[in-house]
Amino acid sequence: MSHLTDAQVEMHLQDLEGWTQDGNAIVKTFVFHDFVEAISFMVQASFRAQELDHYPEWNNTYNQVYVRLTTDDLNGISSLDIRLAKRMQEILQQKVF
Repeated sequence: MSHLTDAQVEMHLQDLEGWTQDGNAIVKTFVFHDFVEAISFMVQASFRAQELDHYPEWNNTYNQVYVRLTTDDLNGISSLDIRLAKRMQEILQQKVF
């Protein structure tokens, strides 16, 4: 697997609302109604990360979850980062939390 070019990342981000490129990562801050929704989202996202064997850098402050996705082995953004971001977006659309 190789890292994506900036042009490839930009193309993928067009379909990922709120995600931006920050150096060798893509980032987003999710804002929820309250702490329980934020943590529930993180639990659901952890299952998706486990399925991909690819894990986010993230933190939670009350109703916000900051997510940073990068592929450390490549020192860049890979298709795994895009796939995990898409799965996180699907959680929001399905409102499974």
